[in-house]
Amino acid sequence: MEHLHSVSLDREKCKGCTHCITRCPTEAIRVRGGKAQITSERCIDCGECIRICPHRAKKAVCGSFDDLNNYKYKICLPAPSLYGQFNNLDDIDYILNGIYKCGFDDVYEVSKAAEVISDYTRHHMANLGSAKPVISSACPVITRLIAVRYPNLREHILTILPPVELAAKTARREALLKRPELKSEDIGIFFITPCPAKASYAKNPDCVEKSEIDGVIAMSDIYFKLVSEMKNLDKNPPVMSSGVIGISWASTGGESSALLSEKYLAADGIENVIKVLDSIEIQSENFLELDFIELNACAGGCVGGVLTVENTYIAKARIQKLRKYLPISQNYAENMNDAEMHWDIEPAYNPALKLNADTKTAVKMMIEMENLIKNLPAIDCGACGAPSCKALAEDIVRGQAGESDCVIKMRDKLNESVNIIMAKEVQES
Repeated sequence: MEHLHSVSLDREKCKGCTHCITRCPTEAIRVRGGKAQITSERCIDCGECIRICPHRAKKAVCGSFDDLNNYKYKICLPAPSLYGQFNNLDDIDYILNGIYKCGFDDVYEVSKAAEVISDYTRHHMANLGSAKPVISSACPVITRLIAVRYPNLREHILTILPPVELAAKTARREALLKRPELKSEDIGIFFITPCPAKASYAKNPDCVEKSEIDGVIAMSDIYFKLVSEMKNLDKNPPVMSSGVIGISWASTGGESSALLSEKYLAADGIENVIKVLDSIEIQSENFLELDFIELNACAGGCVGGVLTVENTYIAKARIQKLRKYLPISQNYAENMNDAEMHWDIEPAYNPALKLNADTKTAVKMMIEMENLIKNLPAIDCGACGAPSCKALAEDIVRGQAGESDCVIKMRDKLNESVNIIMAKEVQES
């Protein structure tokens, strides 16, 4: 089945620069014919190309408020990172009541589901006898990155539903109990996302056959509408029903600290994530003392998502301030069974980086690659349209490029030809 992405390219705006190709963690982008091209099977929708493109040629594809019209009963799932976007805010209920004013009939906080998952994971980890350290599955970029680039680490992924999926499932169930006249298809569940990866997850969930999320709205799209509605609130009845643990998931370390254990590692930013995964794969024995590894593709965690509005670290500081008078947690997993908490399907391997399905052919291609790399300049300039000399060598053996694409080699050959011509002219004179 084709993967439906939430990162797209506007070819009209693309200038063919090399910013995106050098930033992509899976080398999914090439510049060919003066325009960027995204290889679908390699793209993990991390949004780094959106973040770095100076021409705004990359954009996130999310839903819109018009999609609410397709449903009789609309439920909003606000990500906890939303709470850090607003200045001079001392009560999260202002945001939640503002969401109702934006056209939603109900609100279910993703932070509530995060608290349930934290509680469940504590008990699950206590009974887990193998495959440690466990790698969090909350960030869809991480699970897809492992599927593409680190298939040997799949057994370490925590196969518990991400908070957004559990929130959607619970919200639908509670709505049907509260409004028995409604059918499931009458209910539209919309997630307010800080990043394109979660929009992509809703279209292609990697843990369930079909997500309970019906639509995804970018945090940057709802922000100004929400600010306007919050200013006009006449009253602010209490709505929030989560605590410190839930909203702490908005930033790095929140998920890990909720496990109440010191044997964890929390890393953020795609470069740091790759360093950690490389180390686990190469030197796994050094990580055996850890029980849990929390990885966030965005710097700072979800508050650093490319679809947020506020500076990452200001948003993080605001989250810390909002936690001050909250209870530790208001939601627990005592009524949740294993079947409704765990993945429906096992994490799949995506062989996008495999040179060939046939092992002998792949080995031959690898040898050819190594020989090509020796003859390339090893400066990774990106002028060829590939992010590195190694990537160009791979493209060549795949039949997608030629040695003539290397500008440096072509320049050297040109200089050599000029020198030969000039030498002949000198001899003839």
